[in-house]
Amino acid sequence: MSIDIRKVTARIGAEVTGVDLTGPLEEKTVTAIREALNVHKALVFDAAGLDDEGQQAFARHFGELTTAHPTVPAVEGAPNVLPVDSEAGRANHWHTDVTFVLNPPQASTLRSITVPPYGGETLIANAAAAYRDLPEPLRKLADTLWAEHTNDYDYAVPEEDVDEDRAAQRAQFTSVTYRTAHPVVRVHPLTGERGLFIGGFAQRIVGLSVGESRRILDLLQAYVTRPENVLRHRWSPEQLVLFDNRITQHYAIDNYDGLPRRLHRVTVAGDVPVGIGGEESRSIEGDAAHYTAVAG
Repeated sequence: MSIDIRKVTARIGAEVTGVDLTGPLEEKTVTAIREALNVHKALVFDAAGLDDEGQQAFARHFGELTTAHPTVPAVEGAPNVLPVDSEAGRANHWHTDVTFVLNPPQASTLRSITVPPYGGETLIANAAAAYRDLPEPLRKLADTLWAEHTNDYDYAVPEEDVDEDRAAQRAQFTSVTYRTAHPVVRVHPLTGERGLFIGGFAQRIVGLSVGESRRILDLLQAYVTRPENVLRHRWSPEQLVLFDNRITQHYAIDNYDGLPRRLHRVTVAGDVPVGIGGEESRSIEGDAAHYTAVAG
């Protein structure tokens, strides 16, 4: 079969067929997938027969892997695989993966293990389209801003829902505090596109109060999550979604009545973000060298 790439929505998402993820990929196939990812930001594959080892092998085509997470345990025996399990909490909040470290992953893969009979979709938003949607005065403001990202807050669980188990999960998630300053507008290193690099871990605009920061971040975030910019992916068994973590956000919808839902995540190590003036992100607190190396 030859590779076929079919758009799912006008602004984000494509379905890729004609690729067998269970074996090694030819260089021309990897190049075609990378080019499609640059254009569509999120790609959906049939992953029949794929296991943890195969998912890691697929992700390695695009670069060195990170370990599973800076603070959350990996799947036993697979240090690069993070279990995304409804039993361990639900990330029903818009975010980009691990932006609280200096060099967040460039790309994430999610593979469906257990799918509820209804609900449990993943939303993925195009942050480059959001930037293009900004009125010129807002674009000019966003171009000048930096935001502090941190894991030291509860992005997944409302306070009223925190029981003993959830408190333990939060303690694990925040067992090491990370804080990093990133440009609010990030330049994609491959395409040169500008995208809003914010999301749930962005808690404060550098130089502004928490209250002022929240109003500005909420205003910009509203452009990211416009329906036109969002892919709503309904999971089927044995699927894999690859998305560009440098220029998207995502959200796991908690709409499946507490039924089992489990995905496995493998992420590809990324570069240090760069703003439109060429200035790189800077770490404020926390060493994530055990999670991902910073390219020299």
